[in-house]
Parts: sequence; structure tokens; C-alpha cells
Amino acid sequence: MSLLSDIRLPFSKPKTILKNDNSAPFTLPFQWLIAPPASALSFAIRNTIAALLALLIALWMELDSPAWAAMTVWAVAQPTRGESQSKAKWRIIGTIFGAIASLFIMSASPQAPWLFFPMIAIWIGLCSGFATFFSNFRAYALVLAGYTCSIICMDAASDPNHIFFIAVSRTTYITLGVLCEAFVALIFAASQERHAREQIRQKIQSALILVTQTLSSILGEDRGAINAARRQFGTLLQINDQIEFAEVEMGPHGHEGDHARAALASVSALLSRGFGMAMRLQLLHHEHEDFSLAADEILLFLKDFPRRLADQSALHDLLAELQHLRDVCHQYAAPHEDNSIIKTAKTPLRDDATLDERVLFISLGDLMGDLERAIAEYEASTHAIPGDHFHFRRETHLDPREAVSNGLRGAIAVLITAFIYEVTAWPNGLGFIAITTLVCGLFATTENPALGSMKFFKGALAALAVAWVLTFILIPRATTSEILILFLAPTMFVCGLAKANPATSGGAGAYGLLLPAMINPQNHHILDEVAFYNNNTGTMMAVIISVLVFRTILPFNPSDERLRLRLTMLSELRNLASLSHSPSRDSWIGRNTDRFARLIRHAGPTHTVLVEAYIIGTLTTLTLGLNIIRLRTLLEREFLPESARRPIQLTLHYIEHSTQRHDKAARIAETAVRRLRVLTPQETDFATRLDLTRAITYLVVVAHSLRTARDFLDSTQPFMEEKSYRPLAQPSDVSSRSNREE
Repeated sequence: MSLLSDIRLPFSKPKTILKNDNSAPFTLPFQWLIAPPASALSFAIRNTIAALLALLIALWMELDSPAWAAMTVWAVAQPTRGESQSKAKWRIIGTIFGAIASLFIMSASPQAPWLFFPMIAIWIGLCSGFATFFSNFRAYALVLAGYTCSIICMDAASDPNHIFFIAVSRTTYITLGVLCEAFVALIFAASQERHAREQIRQKIQSALILVTQTLSSILGEDRGAINAARRQFGTLLQINDQIEFAEVEMGPHGHEGDHARAALASVSALLSRGFGMAMRLQLLHHEHEDFSLAADEILLFLKDFPRRLADQSALHDLLAELQHLRDVCHQYAAPHEDNSIIKTAKTPLRDDATLDERVLFISLGDLMGDLERAIAEYEASTHAIPGDHFHFRRETHLDPREAVSNGLRGAIAVLITAFIYEVTAWPNGLGFIAITTLVCGLFATTENPALGSMKFFKGALAALAVAWVLTFILIPRATTSEILILFLAPTMFVCGLAKANPATSGGAGAYGLLLPAMINPQNHHILDEVAFYNNNTGTMMAVIISVLVFRTILPFNPSDERLRLRLTMLSELRNLASLSHSPSRDSWIGRNTDRFARLIRHAGPTHTVLVEAYIIGTLTTLTLGLNIIRLRTLLEREFLPESARRPIQLTLHYIEHSTQRHDKAARIAETAVRRLRVLTPQETDFATRLDLTRAITYLVVVAHSLRTARDFLDSTQPFMEEKSYRPLAQPSDVSSRSNREE
């Protein structure tokens, strides 16, 4: 049975749709409202109390826009404490930088609207563009600096002499909302540091268990093993982000998070090695009794791994057993001449078949080595190590084209709304511009802003309907703060429940952010009909303009993004093969894991055949790059004789300079394999023979990847067909072909 046959794509049905396995957390309509889980209930109660507390304090302080304090609470509210604390910190930083920028822009363009608005547009564009290169809430801080500057400048446009006081008051609202959210969350938090450490431990454990189950399936030659492996890359990326937030919850800590991220990088390398192992199991003979016994022993170890990993005291024994298994694999891979393994072999095999077995033993040993490193990093992440200075940073994919698009969209949105304001002289036009920059900023760094902005629009409609009921029916009856709280609490509580549900969180974010501004509670007056409709017409028009901008100006195109991802990946692949560049395994894994996760996310709930081909091509390229890095490492070790180094260097040379068809590079790699097969039996030095076998191990995957993914690796044209994804040849076919060529 072909292990990779499930990833070969059909030709007769190019429009076949493959369903994703993603399932929604809530299966029944409105279950999130009728029967919410305990975590959602706690989240809603906590943030409702914090928002109302911030609003009451702002009213008590006689602030001119108390609604912004409540809006800030919902802006920083996140499912976990670590996420909320991280977002709150970066929100304050972004607000301060935005306030400082507003002082410079306002002072540089007094009474000059045709200079003032372009400067705001440029600032918004720069913040949105550069935010694309950052992850998590660091990107949020940049876009926040952009629209905070815009909001302050619009508030001060009619009274520029008081720009400093307006900037200070704006910063006060934000700080008040952040402090209220943190205070209430502190009351609800229990054993936060212990919980955060336990969370990191459980997440790394789950990643290790997932990868060992996948490896077990690959060694058992399960058809679905590769599909299971590729689905885990997105999971690993999510775990990596969650580790950062768990670190925030831990408070003062050592380098546990760095070790956890290093463990995840090793898990990603394990998945790629598993993909390469699957290729070798199909391409090479493995009927030798020694290999079967060793593989069975490793399978037993992997199947018992989840139970043993849960016991912290048994980790050292686990590492010792892995070291033993790795040593056994290396002993089989390069045995001494008098080794009993060779003498007692019951089934006589040809020299080629024996060498195939040794290549597979090298692969098994490398798998055990990566698993050993992952467990060692996991063990280091479970506790603080005195004097530890370890640091690990995961690199992500950077897309300059996406950054330019985000920046241009934000700048154009400001110019469009400013033009409308200048032409119409609308009294609420400045607020219209400010809300437009807010919405554009919020979605500037999302990978598919058109989709997110539509959810925001639906949430804004819901907020408008609720605000109408509150403004004209309920709030006029509120004569005290207690009654006002009684009216507002249910509407905010529902917002909390909706935000805790992933299916409705996008719209709930808009609802929580805009509802306080739409009702605009004040100490001495309430909104009348004219003020309500004028203000909220501007808000809704701003949301509509933002949606139109995202859908019409440089709209997100998954096909274009896939092409950019592929071209960037192939350029980096050629650099890996260049002997003038120093390759980094962690950088290659980090960037390609990010690309892999993007492909899966942007495919939506269904995967077309083309998307499946891109996913397989990305995984193949990741594996190809890792094997190139391993070949480079062998060349640096200098154990290989010159007669073995030359064919490897020639293979790397052709990979580096191939931009179109990689057939010639594949032929050179296959020739290198044949040359090393001749040299290996002649070598008497143990270390040299082991490195020769390693080189064959890596070159087998390189040659096969260059053959099967030649269309994907062709950077001169779009990858529009899957004709190169043919079923893999069986070992007998490969063996006979090799014999003929030799």
C-alpha cells in the first residue's frame, strides 16, 4: 500500500472539493447565549463589571467622553488573562505614540486642511504597513498609534490650541479602561502563575503526543499519516502564540517560554522528518529482519509515549531510552566489519538492499534525535533554570506586497472621507473620518480584511439597534447611576457571551466597541433624536466606507498570495543551496510553518484540488530545504572524502541556479546517490562511512522531491496544474530502474 497515495491528486475531477475537518465549538443555534460554557460565563461577567466600572468612574471624573473608557475595556477583553494583559500593555504604548504624533501633525499643519489630511493619511498608511511585519498585539500597537493620532487630531481640528489637553484626556480614557479591566480580572484570577506554567506544560505535551502518534502511523505505513502530519502545522502555530500569552500570566519568570518555543520548532522538524521517512519507506527496500525488529521496538516506544510523558519524574529515563534507540540505529547504519548484526542476518540481501536498510536506520536515528531534543526542551520549559540565558525567537513570513496594500488602503480611506468632508462641510464629518480610520486600522493587519470588515459591519448594525432602544426608551428613565447600570448590564453581558464564542466574536467586537459611543452617556444630558441620528449616521457610513475600501482597493486575493508565498519560498530554497550563505534550520522551519498555516487558513472551510496541491508542495519544499541544510552540515563536518563532496556540491549548485525545471538537478542528485552507494562499502573509517550513509539518506529525499514537485518548484510560471503529482513508484520499480542506470 502506498503511504503517500492519499496526497496524489486526480486529473479527471479538477473541481473536486475536499472538506475540512474544522468543527464549530457550538453546534446548536444560539447555544452560546442559551447554554454558555462556564468559561464564557466568567468572561462575560468579568468584562461587563469592568466596562460599567470604567464608565461610572469616567462619569464621576466629569470626563468629556466617558464612553471611551468602557470601549477600551471591550477592546482589550480577551479570552485569557495573558492575552488581555498583553493587549492592554501594547494598547497603552500605542496610545502614547499616537498622542505624541498628533501633537507634531497638528502643529505642522495649522489651518491647512489640504496639508493636514494628507499627513494623517500618510501616518495611517505607515502605521498600517509596518504593522504587517509584526505579530500578535505588537501589530495592534502600531495601528492603534495610527488611528489614535487621527481621532485626537479630528477632535482638536476645531480647537487646535487645546490639542495637548485633548491628547491627555484621550490617554486618560485608555488608561482608565485598562486599569479597570486589569483590576476586575485580578479579582477573578486564581493561582494565575501556577495555571500559566501548567498551561505551557500541557500545550507542549499535546504537541509531542500528536507528533509521536503521527510518527507511529508513518512507521506503520498508514495511508492517512501524511494528512494528519500536515494538519498539525497550524496547531503548532497556535500553540506558539499561546505560549507568549502564558508567559505574560506567569509574571517574573526565566526562559521557560523560550524552551517551549524551541520544543515546538523541534516538533515541526520531526513532522518534516516524518514526511521524508515516508518517502524513503516507499523508495527503499526495508524487508531486512533487523530493520523490522528495530522499527517494532520504536513503535512500542511511541505507543507508550503519552503515558510516560505525563510522569515528570520519568523524563530522564525517557531521554536515556531515546539515546539508546538512537545509538542502536547508528550502530545498524554503519556497523563495524566484525559486527554480529551482519554475521547473523538470516536473510541474505544484495549490497544495494543492505545499504537501503542502513539509510533507513539513519532516518530512524535522526527521528529519535529530534524527538530527544524536543523532550529535552520540554523538560527545560517546566521549571526555571538558575543562570539560564537561552533565547529562542520564531521567525515568521514577511510579505512586503501585503504591507504596501495595507498601507495604501488605510491612506486612501482617509483621503476619501476627507474629500467627502471638504465637499459637503458635514458638521459630523470629522467624527466620520475618525471612525473610518479606527475601522481601517483594526482590520489593516488581518490577512483577509474584507471578511473581517463584513463581520464588523454586522456587529455595528446590532449595536445601532440596541443603542436606539437604550437611547429613546430606557436611558431617559434612568435618573441614577444604579438604574443606568441596570439598563446597560444585560446588553454588555450578551456582548461578552458573543465575544467568547469564536463564531460570533468578530461581530461582538464591533458591538462592544461601538455601543458605548453610540449611546454616548453624559452626566448632564442625554442624546436627542437629531444628535443620535447625526452621530450614528457618521459611524455607520464610516463602517460602510471601510468595507467598500477593503473590497475594492487592492482586495485580498488568495491566488495572488499563494503565488507570492511560493516564489518567496523558492527564493529562500535557492539561498539554502548556496555555499556562500549560512543556512538556519530554525528560520527555515519558522517561516515555512507560518506559510503553511496561512495556506490552510485562507483555504476556508473547503479545500479545492489546487489548494491541496499547494499544501503538499509547501510541505515537500519544507522537507527539501531541511535535507539541503543537513547536506550543508555534512559538508562542514569535513569527514566526507573529496570524491563524495564533489557530487553533493554539484547537486547544490544546480538547485541554487535552477529557476525553471529541476529535472537536471534531480538527475545530478540521483547520480550523486549512485556514486555514494559505490563509495560507502569501500570506506573503512566508521565516522566517514556513517556520514556517507547520511548523505545518501538526504540525497534520496532531495532527488525524489525535485522529481515529484517539479511544477511547484518552477518559479517562472504560476502553479496552475497538478500534473506533477503522480503516484510514487514502488520500491521494486525504483530498484530496477537504478540497476538499469548503473
